[in-house]
Amino acid sequence: QVQLVESGGGLVQAGGSLRLSCTASGNIFRINVMGWYRQAPGKQRELVATTAGGGSTNYADSVKGRFTIARDNAKNTVYLQMNSLKPEDTAVYYCYVRQGPESSWSRNWGQGTQVTVSS
Repeated sequence: QVQLVESGGGLVQAGGSLRLSCTASGNIFRINVMGWYRQAPGKQRELVATTAGGGSTNYADSVKGRFTIARDNAKNTVYLQMNSLKPEDTAVYYCYVRQGPESSWSRNWGQGTQVTVSS
């Protein structure tokens, strides 16, 4: 079992910033992808940003230029710096970790942290 503990969500005005953190612990083995997804009320969960072990990153078009994902492998921690927040960024943000060999990837999710952006 892998435990993912998220922090950093909250309420912020439009144009403001928040920083999310997620630390993985437990049965960790060869983490390859860490990232963030989000789910707004009435919508499907969507990718926000991910980072692979080699340092490559992937962002949703809607957050490019505003959000930055970073990873500390020594701490098994992934961060999401969110700037210039918009009301449409309001959602529950979920940490995501994929680990293990390609033949048997393990996909793990955090419990979610609420981000609310007021207009």
